[in-house]
Amino acid sequence: MADLLLVEDDQRIGQVLQSALAANGHDVAWQRTGASALQAATDRNFDLVLLDLGLPDIDGIDLCRSLKAQQPEGVLVILTARREEMDVVVGLEAGADDYLTKPFGLTELLARVRAHVRRGSARGSRVESYECGDLLVEPSARRCRIKGTEVALRAKEFDLLERLAADAGQAVSRETLMADVWDDNWFGSTKTLDVHIAALRRKLTDRANAHDPPARIPRITTLRGHGYRLEAEPT
Repeated sequence: MADLLLVEDDQRIGQVLQSALAANGHDVAWQRTGASALQAATDRNFDLVLLDLGLPDIDGIDLCRSLKAQQPEGVLVILTARREEMDVVVGLEAGADDYLTKPFGLTELLARVRAHVRRGSARGSRVESYECGDLLVEPSARRCRIKGTEVALRAKEFDLLERLAADAGQAVSRETLMADVWDDNWFGSTKTLDVHIAALRRKLTDRANAHDPPARIPRITTLRGHGYRLEAEPT
């Protein structure tokens, strides 16, 4: 089904995860150090990376940044025993698209992987484009441009923008965004949604303000107690 990179130094956990993922049809490359993971990502493109943050040779957050820089279109899921919310936020800001805190169930892990792989497979059939003011979103090419200049978005940031653009001018609930962009059976905190929205806003605004005069782009409005809305008209 998908090419996966598993980065886990614990022998027992690594064997269990590799066996479970392989049994579900995935081709799994298991690496136990950050250095070998970076080499594997240099030699081969992966659909999804499962990254344990507690590695013996490289800080997990630094490795997360490096892996996303090497394979920006791949999905990266953090596996962590760090339960503090700030640790999770730092991981997401470093480029992770999703996270699971240990201990987690195999059923939950496999459901997350299936959801990410399914969404990745669906991308090839998208042909629509969305244009508002100086913002152009092209789902089929997974490209976002402002006044012709491409905006570098992480996978989940683009997915959020595309989902909001599909219902531009309409309110989209937090539950709908989590189900459509992450997983129908999401188990974690919805804080990940707020982190990605904040990053998306910042990148769009920075790119718009880089032009003179500033480009006109639609605003992402927070609807407290409900969700978000991408305005149908630029500001």
